[in-house]
Amino acid sequence: MRYKKWTLEQKLEILASSEEIGIVEACRKYSVSTGTFYSWKKKFEYKGEAGLKVTYDTKSKELKAAEEENRVLRKLLSDKEIELEVQRELLKKSLGHQIQERFSRCNL
Repeated sequence: MRYKKWTLEQKLEILASSEEIGIVEACRKYSVSTGTFYSWKKKFEYKGEAGLKVTYDTKSKELKAAEEENRVLRKLLSDKEIELEVQRELLKKSLGHQIQERFSRCNL
């Protein structure tokens, strides 16, 4: 089953027509369940038009693209940091052996 996405104007129209022709008839006319209708009515009575505004997909495409790019860049940065840490550890080990060898030669 596919869900219909209603605009603010459509919701207001359905609420207004329910006062004229009745709730059951308005729900039948616009193919809206009574549960959905009463949910809209409750939100409208509580917050007015702001309660009926569409809350899904509030992020713009540009913002979503920027967030995705940010995620990718953070991953690359963390991979580079891990790689640098491994290189530092290897450098410490190799320099540690060289320092120990020089120190042992000096003490002889």
